[in-house]
Amino acid sequence: MSKPQIISDKNKKSSSIKNLLLKKIKLNDFKKENLIIVIGGDGFMLQTLKKNKNSNKNFYGINSGNYGFLMNKFSSKDILKNLSKANVVSISPLEMIVKNKNNQTKRSIAINEVSVLRQSRQAATISIKQGSKQIIKKLVSDGVLVSTPAGSTAYNLSVHGPILSLHSKKLSISPISAFRPRRWKGKIVNDKTKIVIKNLNPSKRPISAVADNLEVRNAKSITVKTNNKIKFNLLYDKNRGLQKKIKIEQIRRETS
Repeated sequence: MSKPQIISDKNKKSSSIKNLLLKKIKLNDFKKENLIIVIGGDGFMLQTLKKNKNSNKNFYGINSGNYGFLMNKFSSKDILKNLSKANVVSISPLEMIVKNKNNQTKRSIAINEVSVLRQSRQAATISIKQGSKQIIKKLVSDGVLVSTPAGSTAYNLSVHGPILSLHSKKLSISPISAFRPRRWKGKIVNDKTKIVIKNLNPSKRPISAVADNLEVRNAKSITVKTNNKIKFNLLYDKNRGLQKKIKIEQIRRETS
């Protein structure tokens, strides 16, 4: 059995946690198969998952950032016990396929959300389809988000999109500052659905498509679907799982 691999962000707090953890692992001769410990914030975790998408490893995040929704709280005293008893949650990312104005196709995966955003001072005009079924013929807005359950408490929550249960097998489509129709609140769809977003006026109203943090500019059409061939295994401390964190956000929203 091998020792865990530790990947750390480059800030002072992350380095300090890493050094402390290395000493504990060495002192206790701690071993755990297929484990990558990620020290940083949510953004660093997303970046690490994407780099290791074909690794079949388990990822345990330690938060050294601000919010750390995908991460665990660091406890110097209990860290080895927490690592031994952590529960696994498997999630699949979205796959974004973008055709730009030069008809080039670019692909990327998104663990939280795919954001379609206006690229200029003018609002975006887009249509959205769910397979062959029209969801909205013409949306004039700052953009639209397609979120996974894991990402539904991130940017999606900030634009007043719904919080999805981790096991809901749903995706959320949420408008960003809808101008016409002003009252359109979005739609919850099955996660087996293929969502197609088209720019209705690419020359005058350019849009960009962003998979978590990877941007493709001058998008003409964006296809979003769940990629079930990729599974990320995230580890969480007992009683502090991702599902529980999502529930806490739902309660927080209802009472705020």
